[in-house]
Amino acid sequence: MKICVLASGSKGNSSYIETDKTKSLVDLGMSAGYIAKSLKSIGVDPSEIQRVFITHAHTDHVAGLKVFLKKYHPVVYLTKKMEEELGFEIEDKVYIDDNTSIDDLDVTVIKTSHDAADSNGYVFSSGGKSIVYITDTGYIHVKNFEKLKNKSLYVFESNHDVRLLREGKYPYYLQQRILSDKGHLSNKDSAYYLSNFIGDKTEQIILIHLSEENNRPEVALKTLLDTLEKKGVRVPNIEIAMQRESTELIEL
Repeated sequence: MKICVLASGSKGNSSYIETDKTKSLVDLGMSAGYIAKSLKSIGVDPSEIQRVFITHAHTDHVAGLKVFLKKYHPVVYLTKKMEEELGFEIEDKVYIDDNTSIDDLDVTVIKTSHDAADSNGYVFSSGGKSIVYITDTGYIHVKNFEKLKNKSLYVFESNHDVRLLREGKYPYYLQQRILSDKGHLSNKDSAYYLSNFIGDKTEQIILIHLSEENNRPEVALKTLLDTLEKKGVRVPNIEIAMQRESTELIEL
């Protein structure tokens, strides 16, 4: 399996996942032109994208979807509620409310908790490797813990530092939204979950959806490292995805 986070943050999110037989995107929250250019930079022709998995229908995750579909025609995997929130009908789609398999790619749906009409996280598995993709959620239900343990790579939200959020310029109502069970994972939340999930098979963590206003890469990294070391958890490779800079194409 291969993965590249093309863009990550409050202004737009998208990632590329590849197996021997499939080439997919998770979300399309930047312009179609930006995504196409980012794909080409890692040697992928945008016309080769076969499917797009949607986590939820907020603008920073779907802004470029309509134009990309018109030009390249991938199949979209989402829920009916997500499509309704999008505000336009998708012609070539699969409603994904449960686990599915496509060629050599197995997809496990993880229901997340966000203030959208519906929201999913995913576990993508192929050839003995697995990628967890969790973003935009206020918490992770304990019933999903076993599905998320000891995977190869974690693409995981670490949205805000609570102190920076509280001391920042966001109005109180927006702070409360972010901190709620239908908001976003803080650095401490993310570190707690990851310290419980990673195992011997874990090769890498990519922290995503860092707020440019209420977080700092070094703060998110320190919070995670401190938590892992305190709990005696082996520290894998850790990378922080940025808003307008793709990660390297990582091969598992």
